[in-house]
Amino acid sequence: MKLWRLWRSWARLLLWAHALSILSFYLILWRRTAPPKISQTRAAPEPIPEHITVSIIVPAGNEERNIRRCVTSLLEQEMANNETYQTLVVDDASTDGTGRILEEIARSHPHADRLQVLRLDTLPTGWAGKPHALHAGVQQTQGDWLLFTDADTWHTPQALHAALTEAIQANSDLFSFGTQQELPGFWEKVMMPMAYLGISMNYPPRLVNDPTSPVAIANGQYLLIRRSVYEALGGYARPDLRSTLLDDLDLARLVKRHGYRLRLVDGRDLVRVQMYQGLAEAWRGWRKNAFLGSRGGIPFVLLQLIGLPIMTILPFLLPLLAVSKKAHRASGLSRQEIIAAGLIELTPLLAYRFWENRAMRVPWYYAFTHPLAGALFAGILAQSTWQVLTGKGVDWRGRSYYGKSRPGSEIDQ
Repeated sequence: MKLWRLWRSWARLLLWAHALSILSFYLILWRRTAPPKISQTRAAPEPIPEHITVSIIVPAGNEERNIRRCVTSLLEQEMANNETYQTLVVDDASTDGTGRILEEIARSHPHADRLQVLRLDTLPTGWAGKPHALHAGVQQTQGDWLLFTDADTWHTPQALHAALTEAIQANSDLFSFGTQQELPGFWEKVMMPMAYLGISMNYPPRLVNDPTSPVAIANGQYLLIRRSVYEALGGYARPDLRSTLLDDLDLARLVKRHGYRLRLVDGRDLVRVQMYQGLAEAWRGWRKNAFLGSRGGIPFVLLQLIGLPIMTILPFLLPLLAVSKKAHRASGLSRQEIIAAGLIELTPLLAYRFWENRAMRVPWYYAFTHPLAGALFAGILAQSTWQVLTGKGVDWRGRSYYGKSRPGSEIDQ
């Protein structure tokens, strides 16, 4: 009898500890998640120069699916009279129709004079593809500001002027937009909210924008940086940045570590992007940086591997336990107690997901795919961790990185 009472006490303690931890987790996560809107909380404005130039650099390797839409939108930016810009597309050894499409745009677009194309055919030893493409592009430009943006983005005509104005008036040295994610398929709608949950947990925007906090990140889909700051830091030519797969994160950390001002705001009304299509592509895309992009090293990765199922799957199992006579008989807990704990867990979880889904323009009912997304990302993180730590390497766009032959750099294809 004593053992039975002890078991019931432990079962009740675990149940309510779990319920309160879930409640606290999603309340804190909601508080940490939302980035500030553009034009909020500005620092003292500095005078806008009489004339300012921006060099837009787009790395593009086998991007025939996206490149026309991206480049066309960039050539149609609306700027003030004292602002000019040039777009440089770096064709990174594409073997598909990317080069042909760029030639068509250069021949036919009314603003083709704003477009330059740089073709790269080889990747030097010790470099990752994107940092090398960005570095090569910077060498060919002279703008006061550098805008690094991805080939799968689409920009409203007002995007560049809005970003430049906000960056200058907020005294930013590196300015970045959070972008609207286009999620046409089932797997994209399942996985992207969970991906953003993880990013927000690791890199809360309020801490990113706080100059007293060491937390730093930028969105490589839209990263605007002063050329003077980029060059003072050595840019992607630095030995510690040449081989990174986290080009945006590592550059942001470098900027903030040296005392420059970093700013991340919500630009979803201005820039859209479709990152991946389908489960296989999304799995490979997130796998390449799931381990490397996690703050706190291996201990925090292990905590996430344990915590993901606890925070995303177990809350949905409590209603099943409540209706199972065997379960509540074995636990010694009443059905009413299990239901109450389940409501305490699922209410903040679903409220957070409904809010996040609305922000990401995902149908509300995808909140109930939360356990599936949690299981997928636990698998992605586990595989990413295993492949990096064992030296097997992670593959991306036909290249393999972080393998044993040359750790931290591109290895044999």
